[in-house]
Amino acid sequence: MSPDQPRADQSRADQPRADLPRHRVRVPSLSAVMTLGPGEARHLHVLRLRAGDALRVFDGQGAEALATLTELEEARATLHLGEAIETHLETPYPVTLAVALLKGDKLSDVVRAATELGVSAVQLTVTARADAREIGAQKLERLNRVAQEAAKQSRRNVIPPVLAPVPLGNVPLDGQVFVAQPGSNTRLTDVLDWSAPVTLITGPEGGLTDAEVARLVAGGAHAVTLGPRILRAETAPVALLGAIAALGL
Repeated sequence: MSPDQPRADQSRADQPRADLPRHRVRVPSLSAVMTLGPGEARHLHVLRLRAGDALRVFDGQGAEALATLTELEEARATLHLGEAIETHLETPYPVTLAVALLKGDKLSDVVRAATELGVSAVQLTVTARADAREIGAQKLERLNRVAQEAAKQSRRNVIPPVLAPVPLGNVPLDGQVFVAQPGSNTRLTDVLDWSAPVTLITGPEGGLTDAEVARLVAGGAHAVTLGPRILRAETAPVALLGAIAALGL
């Protein structure tokens, strides 16, 4: 929440909040009075909410608060901000998933699972063996909608952006970088120390080439194993993120 936004008393994160409303809506920002457009207003009608009902609002950037529905029309709703809700649902440092372009609807499945497992961003990449070389604007928009719905479903306050594809060589290798590589003897959990942001890199069907992996390792990445079995391209990123989720972070 920015300094000029209204602030309420912070809820203690170490106390369970059994009193929190069930319903949540996304708002552009948390402000004293928030106006929702036709889409969200219709959704509130479907939920049978009425003026005076309480709900939760989140801005997709990490902030969440209670709010009261003060006005509900056919194509417009007005909310008044209540107390802020402090949550600890994100990893100690941001996690970016760099995933190769995949065929069909596989990317939707990856984005959905990655959002549920806590990524802060999904960077699509073009690799030597990728089945696709580009992605249309409509499909990219759809993937971002998938991330938004997955964030809402999993009660996250952060909606990870799905970024337009870049060549694998253009992916920044800052912080801790891990690339999935069959045959490696290094496990992710053995080298992950949360000293900096994390980037996880996975390839397409057929995997990354030896040259691609060598360039990543030369740039500071760790090649890590996903176990003795060969995983499909849409399974590998979920396996990497699952290893992190198993740490309880």
